[in-house]
Amino acid sequence: MTERRHAEVFWFGQRRFDPASGRVTLEYGFDQSWTFVEELDLPLSRPALPAQALERALELLHFVCGISYFKAICPAQIETRGPPPSAELALLLDTLYLNGLAEFAHVNRLDLHGKINFPAGEAGIPAQSAALDRAALVALGGGKDSLVSIETLRRADLPVTVFWVGDSELIEGVAQRTGFPQLKISRRIDTRLFELNRLGALNGHIPVTAINSSIGVLCALLIGADQVVFSNERSADVGNFSDSHGLEVNHQYSKSFAFEALFANYVERFVASDLRYFSLLRPLLELAVTERFARLEQYFAVFSSCNRNFRILSPKPAMRWCGACPKCHFVFLALAPHLPKPKLVAIFGRNLLDDARLIQPFEALMEFNALKPFECVGEGIEARAAFAAIGARADWREDAVVEHFNRVVRPSLEAQDLSLAPLLLPRGAHRVPPELLVLL
Repeated sequence: MTERRHAEVFWFGQRRFDPASGRVTLEYGFDQSWTFVEELDLPLSRPALPAQALERALELLHFVCGISYFKAICPAQIETRGPPPSAELALLLDTLYLNGLAEFAHVNRLDLHGKINFPAGEAGIPAQSAALDRAALVALGGGKDSLVSIETLRRADLPVTVFWVGDSELIEGVAQRTGFPQLKISRRIDTRLFELNRLGALNGHIPVTAINSSIGVLCALLIGADQVVFSNERSADVGNFSDSHGLEVNHQYSKSFAFEALFANYVERFVASDLRYFSLLRPLLELAVTERFARLEQYFAVFSSCNRNFRILSPKPAMRWCGACPKCHFVFLALAPHLPKPKLVAIFGRNLLDDARLIQPFEALMEFNALKPFECVGEGIEARAAFAAIGARADWREDAVVEHFNRVVRPSLEAQDLSLAPLLLPRGAHRVPPELLVLL
């Protein structure tokens, strides 16, 4: 088993795109012993796709998707069997792999500082226009965030197509409910990676949003859309803690504005000069997103933000909400100030705030004597403000977790830090175009 967990080199092999079928193949390997081929099925290409933009987008996708395989062993040397990435792309990849694998490294007790060094070629050739149309390709995850983006864009004079990666029936049902044109992207991770995991290779969290962003860039070129829109909110900028090197370990790194700016600048400078990548919800905290989602009752019966629905190998929950994970807990709490209690309980199938066994998990969401969980959840200040809002309401205050907040947690907090209203306002750095910003 030890031999299976050791390699000197991780290498990037060939990449191919067949315009006739839309099939993408990406090759990777460790030393001479393990070779992997990942496949994606994408929409067919438009007739006059610029060759330079296509090749740059394929290159970006190839190198970013490699993180799924690299993390199995994390060897000290990275090689390419074709031309190396440009200096700018190598810098992006070094940054993504180090930050995007920070949680993975922490959990697996690895030190990756100074050990991720992509080979770098010369400076990249500036991108040209890809002659894209004014249209938005919107990433759909099946949860509240992407649906708030979609309904915001519905009020814009802008053609919209939604896309998702994988075979989730839940997401497909949500996509159909939107009524917009849809792109379902098939991504097949090489099953030999799972075999390597069973033999003792490393496993854990990777920056999936970075992978889906790269897929979105290539798909936008293929359908001729000039905007790739994600729905990452301001809460994603706050990490979980800093490691011994001072690096912020952020479960949501590839949803952060730091990654968004790095990735978007590279795409505009070196893939296609007229292609924009941004998060429409960046100026909003999670509580502001849930406040807006509470008005979208047409999705209450189909949406889910529970990540256990989308795991590759693990069993899926019997219902749309497992009720046991931090994501379920936070979404329930964040919606509580904005929805009538019976309506919220009906969405989840039970009242998560009247279960004394969940006191500790909710304390972690408030960062009350605990670290923020490794999940896509809002900041502690948001959880505390949400509890303060419902703790004053007769219909909530006798529930076990809310009663605990009022009796144990609230006395240690400053009243001025518990106001909900300031947390609902847009603010902070973002890349949202002005004509869309006004719609928020």
